[in-house]
Amino acid sequence: SHELSELVYSASNLLVLLNDGILRRALQKKLPVSLSQQKLLTWLSVLECVEVFMEMGAAKVWGEVGRWLVIALIQLAKAVLRMFLLIWFKAGLQTSPPIVPLDRETQARPPDGDQSTDSQEQSYVGKRSNRVVRTLQNTPSLHSRHWGAPQQRKGRQQQQQREELSVAPTPLGLQETIAESLYIARPLLHLLSLGLWGQRSWTPWLLSGVVDVTSLSLLSDRKGLSRRERLELRRRTILLLYYLLRSPFYDRFSEARILFLLQLLADHVPGVGLVARPLMDYLPAWQKIYFYSWG
Repeated sequence: SHELSELVYSASNLLVLLNDGILRRALQKKLPVSLSQQKLLTWLSVLECVEVFMEMGAAKVWGEVGRWLVIALIQLAKAVLRMFLLIWFKAGLQTSPPIVPLDRETQARPPDGDQSTDSQEQSYVGKRSNRVVRTLQNTPSLHSRHWGAPQQRKGRQQQQQREELSVAPTPLGLQETIAESLYIARPLLHLLSLGLWGQRSWTPWLLSGVVDVTSLSLLSDRKGLSRRERLELRRRTILLLYYLLRSPFYDRFSEARILFLLQLLADHVPGVGLVARPLMDYLPAWQKIYFYSWG
């Protein structure tokens, strides 16, 4: 059933979060935040891991009223946590997931001293040209070969890892703080408008879309963002496509066209039916879960 599969998925995400915390303590790789902020980020991550399962469970046990009550409580809790992070802790742009997953491959590498020794053994410096050349013994296969110097490759990887884990959030000005506050408040505004005008009304859909676009437009001029923050803005921009799958737009315009396109691809493109037909069956179930489409 959908509930069982979502339970397994939520449990696996929680185990990854717990395992990352244990590994960080063992490796002494603390997050670049205070202990109080780390606790808020952890609670926010836990809510994001279990929100879909809690919605499904509430609908199963308490019906539609209980389902919407749980949805409202979860969105309220997430908004409060995010506003604390934004206003009190100056956490900057809220990224998803709230805590960066630990890169186990990078953490499994030897210390810097061992890396430099290993790099010297794997490369050769020409006496006349001073070029760094990888030895034949340590040359990878052609399809996975990197044409830069070994030191350059490791330097880029280490720089990227430091940026993702150690760089402090970019300070936000008044305009960016307002934009981020709009982004945080958008789920609550959508739920409130649903309660006032109903699920078939265009008002919640339009209000939510205007808030998202306004938030992105206010943040688009911000310079000096970190790599993770730039990726978050790109993710939010791509997620605007979800409005094509959100009711009432989906019910009145997108559904027939999307199902027709998937059916056309499944019937005429070999192999696509293996993906398209299950997707056609899954779309109605996906539409019924609030945190899938609006979370």
